Amino acid sequence: MNPMRRTGIILLTALIISLFFCFAAGADTGALRFPPPDFESGYEMPATETPPSASDIYEYLAVIVLAAVLGLGTYFVFTKRKRKYIWGLMIFSLAFFGFWRRGCICPVGATQNITLTIFDQGYAVPVVVIILFLLPLVLSLFWGRIFCGTACPLGAIQDIVLLKPLSVPYWLEVPLRLLGYVYLGMAVLLAVTGAGFIICRYDPFVSFFRFSGSLGALMLGGAFLVVGIFIGRPYCRFLCPYGILLRHLSRISKWKVKISSDECIQCRLCEDSCPFGAIRQPTGEASGEELARRKKMLAVSIVLLPIIVFAGGLGGARISSLLARAHPDVRLADRIYREESGEVAGTTDQSEAFRSTGDQSIESLYELSAEIQATYHQGSRLLGAFLGLVVAASLIRHTVRRRSREYKADPSDCLACGRCFELCPNERLRRQRIKEEEDLRVG
Repeated sequence: MNPMRRTGIILLTALIISLFFCFAAGADTGALRFPPPDFESGYEMPATETPPSASDIYEYLAVIVLAAVLGLGTYFVFTKRKRKYIWGLMIFSLAFFGFWRRGCICPVGATQNITLTIFDQGYAVPVVVIILFLLPLVLSLFWGRIFCGTACPLGAIQDIVLLKPLSVPYWLEVPLRLLGYVYLGMAVLLAVTGAGFIICRYDPFVSFFRFSGSLGALMLGGAFLVVGIFIGRPYCRFLCPYGILLRHLSRISKWKVKISSDECIQCRLCEDSCPFGAIRQPTGEASGEELARRKKMLAVSIVLLPIIVFAGGLGGARISSLLARAHPDVRLADRIYREESGEVAGTTDQSEAFRSTGDQSIESLYELSAEIQATYHQGSRLLGAFLGLVVAASLIRHTVRRRSREYKADPSDCLACGRCFELCPNERLRRQRIKEEEDLRVG
C-alpha cells in the first residue's frame, strides 16, 4: 500500500477512536441541577432574566443570504463552471455563516429542532429554522448538493485545509458511510426523548467559529482538520446527518452536475481530481457469467433483508438500557437508587440538588425513569431496525449496477466543488470556444 494512503487510513482510524471516547465522555454529562445557595441574611435572589434573542431582522437576513448563496452557487456550478467562483463563494459562506453567525443556527443542527417539533406538541420551532432546514433540501431535488459545495461552513473549513488528498479504499469507505446513519438515528432518538441535541453538542467546528469552547471540543475539531489535510471533508462524507438527507434527495435531482458537456474521452483526469470519491468509472457490458453472479447476489440480499432488519431491531433493543443513560433523569434515578441501596458511598451534586429541592419524591423519579427507559426500548428497537434496513439496502444497491459509457459524477456523493471542471480537456476546449466567440463579437 502507498505510504501516503496508509498514513491517511491511520489518521482516519485515530479520528474514529477519538470520536468514540468523546461520545463516551459525553454520556456522563447532562443537565446539572445545582440548588440555589441558602442565604440566612435576608438576601433575596435576583430574578433570572433571559437575554434577548437576536433581532428577527438578522435571522431573516441569514435566510436571504443563504438563498442568494445557493442561487449564485447554482449559477456558478451549472453555467459558469469555474472553480474559482465556487471557491470564493465558499469562503464567503465560511466567514458569514461560520464566524459572523458563529455557526448557529445552521441546517445541519436544525435537523434536531425539526424532529422535536414533529414529536413534541409543546415545542414550536421558529419559521426561520424551518426555512433554513428546508431550503437546501428543496434545492437538492433540482440541482443536487449545491449547499455542500458553496454554503456550508462546516464543509468550507475542511475544504481549505485539504492539501494532500488521498483516496479512501472502497472497502473502508462503504462502512464508514454507515456512521452517518448511526449519528442521524441517535440524534433523532435523543431529540425525541428530550435527552439533548447531540449534533450541536458535538459540533466539531463551532468552537473555532466562536473562538471558545472546551478542550475536548477543540481537540475534536482539530482532529477533523488534521485528518482533513489528507481525507477530503471527513465529517461531511462519513458523519454529517444532514448530508445523508441531501445525498438521497440528490439521487433524484432533475439536473445533475456533469464533468463535461461534450462526449467523455476517458482521460481519467476528473477521477484523479476528485478528493471525495464521487467520480464513477465506465462500466462495460457484463458477461453472462457476471450477470448470473449479480442476480444470485441480488436474490441473496433480498432474502437477507428482513433477517438483517429483524436482527438490527433485536440488537437495538438489547442496548436500549445503555442508550437510555443519555437521559439525565435516568442517570439521576440510577444514582439515587445506588445511594439508597448502599451500593455507592457519598453523593453527587445532582443527587444532593434533587434531595434538597424536595420538588419530587424518589418514587416518582423512579417511575419517570421507568417511563423514559420504556420509550428508549421502543425507540432503540426502531433505530436498530432502521440501521439494519440501511445495511440491507446498501447490499442490494451494490449488486445492481447501471451500464455507463463515460466517467460521471455520482449525484449522491458529488459536493459540487468544481474541481473536475478545471482538468477536463473538453471543458477547456469549450471555454476556449466561448472566449473566441466573445473576442469576435467585441472585434
